[in-house]
Parts: sequence; C-alpha cells; structure tokens
Amino acid sequence: MLRRAASFLLLAWLAGFLWFAIALPQPHDGGKSDAAVVFTGGEGRIARGLEVLEKGWAKKLLVSGVDREVRPAEFVAEYAVPSRTMDCCVELGFESYDTRSNAAEAARWLAQGKFRSLRLITTDWHMRRAAFELTRMIPDDVTVIRDAVHSEPSLRILFLEYHKLLASHVSRIWDN
Repeated sequence: MLRRAASFLLLAWLAGFLWFAIALPQPHDGGKSDAAVVFTGGEGRIARGLEVLEKGWAKKLLVSGVDREVRPAEFVAEYAVPSRTMDCCVELGFESYDTRSNAAEAARWLAQGKFRSLRLITTDWHMRRAAFELTRMIPDDVTVIRDAVHSEPSLRILFLEYHKLLASHVSRIWDN
C-alpha cells in the first residue's frame, strides 16, 4: 500500500513537472488593460513592459523590484524611456525583493490606482508562480492578463521554479 502511494506521488510529481516544463506560458500580444506590472529579475521583462505602454495595451506601468540604488534618471538612460512617458506612465517600485513581495507591492499599487485590469509581465518559467501570488492578494474581480516573456530556461531553473510553485500552493493550503 505504501509503495503504491509513493509510486502514485512520484508519477504525479513527474507528470506535473513535465507539464510545467513543456507548456510554458506565452506572450500575450494585444488586449488592453488599465495597467501593467513587471516583476523584475529576468532579461526582457522591462523591455516588454515598455513595449506594452508604447503600443497602448496599458495606460500605466509599475516596475516592481527595482534595486534601491537605481535612480529614475539611470532607468531612463538604460531603457531609453522618453521623459514624457516616464513622467506620465511609469512608476518604479523599490519595496520588493522576491516574488511574494512583488505581488504585495503590485496589489497595493493596483488598489491605489483603482485599476480593474492588469497585465502581468514576467518570464515564462516564472509566470505561474507570479500570477498565483498576485491573484492571492488582489480582488477576484480584477482581470489579470498573463504576458510571459519568452526565455530558454535551463533544466535547473525549471526544476527550482516548479518546486517553488508547489511550495506556494502548499503554503496557501496551510494558511487557510
């Protein structure tokens, strides 16, 4: 009986990991939202957020998890952000340091702006956990568009992120 249960758990884990690794979330071109948030930490995320603004798919952008040492002028120079765009539409968030705190920072910003729809921008391998953490902290009636930035993750990154996602789900179960 114990061996069957262990075999079942192993097969469920393996099937979940295969699904996680093979069916990575995709970019979401088009569609409009009130705002967009970028969870920093991976290549191409900020560029995608700025592209979303430029194309008019969102009106405001929060870049969550910016290093406290970075100044707005440095950000503008690094990403060639027009000052008009920076002044009206981009906010740098310095409070967060991990995915859960990114979600908390984004949830506060979302509530302050009274936004009803949000485009979440992060790397494909990170999207499921980022969206899970974010949706735990925002009202159910807020629409979230998942806009994944394509990457070529290593097996190591996929393995670690899959286990972080599982841990997030277990944590939620224990919190309830």
